[in-house]
Amino acid sequence: METIGFLGGDARMAYLARLLAADGYAVRSWGLADAPNEVAPSEAATAERVILPVPLAKEGKLHGTSLPLDDLWQRLSVKQRVYAGAVPKSAWNPIRRLGLHVTDYYADEALTVANAAVTAEGAVQTAMERLSVTLRGTPCLVIGFGRIGKLLSHDLAALGADVSVSARRFDDFAWIDALGYRALHTERLEGRLGGFRAIFNTVPHPVLTAPLLAQLRHDCVVVELASLPGVEATGKFLYIKANGLPGKTAPETAARALRQTLYRIWEEEA
Repeated sequence: METIGFLGGDARMAYLARLLAADGYAVRSWGLADAPNEVAPSEAATAERVILPVPLAKEGKLHGTSLPLDDLWQRLSVKQRVYAGAVPKSAWNPIRRLGLHVTDYYADEALTVANAAVTAEGAVQTAMERLSVTLRGTPCLVIGFGRIGKLLSHDLAALGADVSVSARRFDDFAWIDALGYRALHTERLEGRLGGFRAIFNTVPHPVLTAPLLAQLRHDCVVVELASLPGVEATGKFLYIKANGLPGKTAPETAARALRQTLYRIWEEEA
């Protein structure tokens, strides 16, 4: 079996390392809590296949570590196959300059949908832990109708919540209406926010500006799911920045989806 090196990441990567070790791979890991065969970064980086986290980086450093990305690339060689999730555009120039073989596994649609499902469920859990009421009958707003927005709206409705969804596209409005939700325009939320007890933002740019936030109930729970915050400022309401939920609320499920994606990629490479 090939050697597999893990560098950095969160609980889902630790689960993935254990899953691959159970499948018979010689796993080496660095920068992961509770992962098998912890070694020095130099040793993990010399494995035949190297698996990096999703997202790959935070503030220019390998996710979960203090290792700068530029230093990481220098540790790898053109003979290796490297797999990373959500590789930022700024990283591709040094990758190409060094001739490294890097595959962004997060470009796989099946994986992004699986992660969206885990994120949606985690968002519901996050809100339920903070609300003083049940979701049944509670007015909830989902901002954005992409993968996460669609699945989150479905999960909330299944629990009996009174679901509104905001979007910008007319085809989204048609689907929102057809699925039985209340449709709002994302750019026309003025005067429409005062009744919600829970708001979930999935849009990665400013949507809820300070004047809009001033209209929220003091007991409203705002769950931020976007990679770039869409909530401009905090106020008397409860604001929860809930990035990376797959690695927090259901890391084993996220790891199993990632293993399936990697095996499919490796089969295609063979």
